[in-house]
Amino acid sequence: MMMNMRGELLIMLGMAVIFLGFLMIFIGTIMSASGGEADVEGGGIIMIGPIPIVFGTSRGAMIAMILAIILMVLWIAGALLGRRM
Repeated sequence: MMMNMRGELLIMLGMAVIFLGFLMIFIGTIMSASGGEADVEGGGIIMIGPIPIVFGTSRGAMIAMILAIILMVLWIAGALLGRRM
């Protein structure tokens, strides 16, 4: 019974986070439309297995690339260590 409640709680929490994300995008869109000109920057990381694909238009993309490389190294190290055990 306890496991079922945890699963339901995680589902509800996930739905709340998704709803909050949509709400933040909606508010940001309204604020940028009413404020006139705005600087837009974006970026992201796509991890396909251990290979990171980084894209972006700001300095944050460089930080994301460094973090992606660190994640890739940790993933490979974990895979190799898990194989030994």
